[in-house]
Amino acid sequence: MDRIDRDDVRHVARLARLALPEEHVATITGQLESILDYVSHLQSIDTTGVPPTTRAVEVVNVTRADQVNPATVREDLLDQAPQREGALLVVPRILAE
Repeated sequence: MDRIDRDDVRHVARLARLALPEEHVATITGQLESILDYVSHLQSIDTTGVPPTTRAVEVVNVTRADQVNPATVREDLLDQAPQREGALLVVPRILAE
């Protein structure tokens, strides 16, 4: 792979609409080179027989069965509202007629 140069970094920054100060271009160029060298190293590793994965550690969801529990506090909660009509809460009008 070709090496990344300062013009490449400026070009990518412009495409990404990033304001990259000139004094940071050399630093970013070196960092991108290091990243690409590492990726190149990873591509040289033989992964024959290694199954593809989406995570390094298997994650299992802990679930429980859905269970309906009757709520006995409905009236207590509705009684705390400033205004109500039966089982409905009365709120100020927010839309014009």
